[in-house]
Amino acid sequence: MTTSEKPSLIIEETIENLRSVLGSEMDALRVERAVIGLFFSGVKLSNGDCGICFTPVKEIPESVCCPTSAAAIPAAGRLRNQPVTSYLAGLRGGKPLKKALGIAVLNALSATCRRLHPPRGYTLSYGKDPLEDVTLPDEALVVVVGALAPYLKMLKGRKKPFCILEKDTRTLKADELPFYVEPAKAPARISTADWLIITGTTLINDTLEDILASAKPGAEIIVVGPTVSMLPEAFFRRGVQTIGGIVATHADMLLDTLAEAGSGYHFFGKSAEKVIIRKAHAS
Repeated sequence: MTTSEKPSLIIEETIENLRSVLGSEMDALRVERAVIGLFFSGVKLSNGDCGICFTPVKEIPESVCCPTSAAAIPAAGRLRNQPVTSYLAGLRGGKPLKKALGIAVLNALSATCRRLHPPRGYTLSYGKDPLEDVTLPDEALVVVVGALAPYLKMLKGRKKPFCILEKDTRTLKADELPFYVEPAKAPARISTADWLIITGTTLINDTLEDILASAKPGAEIIVVGPTVSMLPEAFFRRGVQTIGGIVATHADMLLDTLAEAGSGYHFFGKSAEKVIIRKAHAS
């Protein structure tokens, strides 16, 4: 599946939220540095804030040869010192790498918002995973969207039924295949899940909003991954209660790591840390 010609509603609403907070400052910011890594891509803004996003390599049919691949990211070599608005414009047009860099900019701008303005309507917890202190009810049906290895390991140890929805079964281990659900049955499983754990890469391939729309009322919904480290209001409006993202602690070190094909195993605790974004419930 390739990305669509228009940004998702979640992305559009997040851009509007960012502009309402940052105003004209948003137009003045530039991308000081951009990196497209094997697993993650990232940007550093002129104010020092950093954001990253999953690199959607599998979504790039042009990547079979150099001449056609050039069309996937035609500004290569000219990514520095571009206004953030040009990166946000790249969220339109269906080019996966441009969309990834645009999302990285959204995450960096969100970091700016959180740095300058205290969060409203949500809380932040640093250095933890969303399920670290959570006990899943024995009777809960858990559906995992994406090959999220730490969660799959935890669920296998729980020894209760669960389901995995994944586009590429090659990413699953042999003992995880019995939990795999074929695409034709995915909507039915999503609609009956008590807990939904969704990879943030669904925001890139334009499947997240359909998944959230299919969730049953009252389901506990968690979206995880560096890709969704942005302002959370658009997610909350669609039933998400918790987001597991990241915050950059050393921007240049993080981008250096991404440029050397680094992943979370390489940057957590060194140049970035986990952050839990939870919807604040009225007392």
